[in-house]
Amino acid sequence: MATGKNIRTFFGDSWHDGDIPVMRAADHGAWLGSGVFDGARFVNGLTPDLEAHCARTNRSAEALLITPTKSAAEMVEIVQDGLKAYPAGSAVYIRPMYWGIDGDATAIVPKPDATGFAICLEEIPMAPESASVTLTRTRFRRPVLEDAVVNAKAGCLYPNNARMLREARAKGFTNALVADAMGNVAETATANIFMVRDGEVFTPVPNGTFLAGITRARHIANLRADGVTVHETVLGFDDFRDADEVFMSGNMNKVTPVTAFDDTHYQVGPVTRRVREMYWDWAASA
Repeated sequence: MATGKNIRTFFGDSWHDGDIPVMRAADHGAWLGSGVFDGARFVNGLTPDLEAHCARTNRSAEALLITPTKSAAEMVEIVQDGLKAYPAGSAVYIRPMYWGIDGDATAIVPKPDATGFAICLEEIPMAPESASVTLTRTRFRRPVLEDAVVNAKAGCLYPNNARMLREARAKGFTNALVADAMGNVAETATANIFMVRDGEVFTPVPNGTFLAGITRARHIANLRADGVTVHETVLGFDDFRDADEVFMSGNMNKVTPVTAFDDTHYQVGPVTRRVREMYWDWAASA
């Protein structure tokens, strides 16, 4: 599924131009869902936290019982080689991925020693700094580890996210603020979530229902280094109604301001702007 342009694909130990086929109809990943991926970014010649995203790809594969075939360092080297074909000013989405090829006698369990691997580079622009989103509630929730592989960035989790987004858009909103199994706020349908109140920052504590993102962790570290108090804690929907600022955190656009949650409206405030500034300052100095 191409959402951008100028795609390059690493498959079979070499780079290919274009969105080439990499999976067969009978591959385990194609019909039984054993596919994982991660996303990193190439922006203005920078690849922030690339190795961390590659390492998480391997952890996700192991969570789905498939065996990684590349180290994080090897993936980084492959990506850097592939990026040479893009101008330095390009904005490229970097997507390493694994999937199961063969199953065991039941077909259900993927064989650990038969793993497909590819990397897709796709030119996708960053959202403009003026971009923002609106949020609403959804009846769909994040699953728990006993129900789904929430400790992986796995393709099989995303149909639930799609249901959240479709419901939110039908109500006239951009995205959904999503609850965990206990009814507390977990994240949005596409990214981690932060709120600001009285100059302090709050974000849902990782509880095994959502991936505590790499970019999320980077924002927390930057904020604390800047002297801002950050709370990882249990948050309810009323907390977000009482917030001064709200912003989303994800790899695709790093920081996305939220301007409304249902009938509560927010300004794009100084903390949100400072988080974005600190992120790119860190990326340029890393």
